[in-house]
Amino acid sequence: MEFSAVNTIWVLLGAALVFFMQAGFAMVETGFTRAKNAGNIIMKNLMDFAIGTPLFWLTGFGIMFGGAGAFIGGFDPLVRGDYSGILPAGVPLPAYLIFQTVFCATAATIVSGAMAERTKFISYCIYSAVISAVVYPVSGHWIWGGGWLARMGFHDFAGSTAVHMCGGVAALIGAKVLGPRIGKYTEDGKPNAILGHSLTLGALGVFILWFCWFGFNGCSTVAMDSDAAVYSAGNIFVTTNLAAATATAATMVITWLRYGKPDISMTLNGSLAGLVAITAGCDMVSPAGAFFIGLIAAFVVVFGIEFIDKVCKIDDPVGAIGVHGMCGAAGTLLTGVFAVDGGLVYGGGFSFLGIQLLGVVCVILWVSVTMIITFNVLKHTIGLRASEEEETKGLDVTEHNLASSYADFMPMVFMGKAKEGAADAGVSVEKAVPVEHYPSAKPVSANVKLSKVVMIFNQARFTALKDALTDLGVTGMTITQVMGCGTQKGHVNYYRGIKVEEAALLPKMKLEVVVSKVPVEDVIETARKALYTGNIGDGKIFVYDVENVVKVRTGEQGYDALQGE
Repeated sequence: MEFSAVNTIWVLLGAALVFFMQAGFAMVETGFTRAKNAGNIIMKNLMDFAIGTPLFWLTGFGIMFGGAGAFIGGFDPLVRGDYSGILPAGVPLPAYLIFQTVFCATAATIVSGAMAERTKFISYCIYSAVISAVVYPVSGHWIWGGGWLARMGFHDFAGSTAVHMCGGVAALIGAKVLGPRIGKYTEDGKPNAILGHSLTLGALGVFILWFCWFGFNGCSTVAMDSDAAVYSAGNIFVTTNLAAATATAATMVITWLRYGKPDISMTLNGSLAGLVAITAGCDMVSPAGAFFIGLIAAFVVVFGIEFIDKVCKIDDPVGAIGVHGMCGAAGTLLTGVFAVDGGLVYGGGFSFLGIQLLGVVCVILWVSVTMIITFNVLKHTIGLRASEEEETKGLDVTEHNLASSYADFMPMVFMGKAKEGAADAGVSVEKAVPVEHYPSAKPVSANVKLSKVVMIFNQARFTALKDALTDLGVTGMTITQVMGCGTQKGHVNYYRGIKVEEAALLPKMKLEVVVSKVPVEDVIETARKALYTGNIGDGKIFVYDVENVVKVRTGEQGYDALQGE
């Protein structure tokens, strides 16, 4: 067999891009869940690939491509057989092996988000091994390995069903067997919103996935050595991008109309929904067909996620079931509708669409049965779900002995012994003058009343308030960024289509001053003028009596302690 450098490079480029999708999934899932589980999410995505790679090499690739059987390929440990009959033209076996490996890892990692925040890590690792070694390769053989669906004419170019729906159905079964997170549903079954900790990370993950999808779909041509292959790759890039963009815009409009404001997290899901849906038929549809597939995917993902959450009572923190399961199935079926060659709208009749439907149903049944067995065996042996205490504390600390994935953002206390001669961390080097004797506290110089004024207000008014108090003569201030709400319980918020019933904690500023010389009434009046807008949420001012103030460095007390140098 003669090898083609351009075809091999194209396949290896696709493998690299699809591998990088692991980072995209990790960011989406981490951002859409709580910070106390961020490390656990990263670890699961990492291990999906690390566990799946050797197992796909040991058994998966052979099951998928190692024979011409209708239902299973063969058993070829370590991939030592002759695969010349299935290799793309000019592509060596190692290149094709790694290309297929990264697709397998993608199917496995989809489940991580749906089972997030309450799954035992060891059980998840075992699930990952099962889907990579057996479940995905068998249905993959039916579709891509010359199995019975391929012989019937079933078309799934890059994996709407083979990869995404496989992972989405596994996510559905896993989340159902596992049960919802603590506090997700009220006693009467009404869903509560559990907000993710970083939409920024979620958005980064979506951008990474969108970028990598050009390799997922485009490089699945596995050839670039002819005019036809080059044209096909260009068309695939166009249809992939158009479906994703259409689904994103449509999801934004749908949520805007349903929730009163465009929902950010759902719109991010909309981008992925369009990408998943177009994957099956990206090579067979025109740009117009891609537009309608993306448009339909937007409705599927919004109402699908709401259906799973509100009707089925299945807790899917990231929307994996709706995005990958439902939109994977929808995209596969829509290929039978919009395919230029044989699609329903192009006069192809219902035959092609019927084959697509048959394939979708059979893969759902295969994955459902195997995953029901897998998750229930885990549940009744080593256990599938973390304990209530572990879930409450967070899986980072209980499963991985990690205090926080964001340690540098937490107050750090130095517990060691400072080096001799080192300056105090809180004092600049220039002012670090040795003190021979500890100063005794000095008596209060005068019987002057001390008052502490605490103000909670909107962040936007901070500069105006600070300047006004400085002009008044108030010099010492302590400022803190806080979260809170007043009697109005914050604004009415929605998260992924669910009304946030709890008090919405809004970002506020907290400013504290202790005054003696400046009259308290003047401080209050000045603050009110600086903070007033006439709207709910302008803030509140609290006044306290202060018994005493002691300046640490000099020992001065009371009025004297508040004065400058």
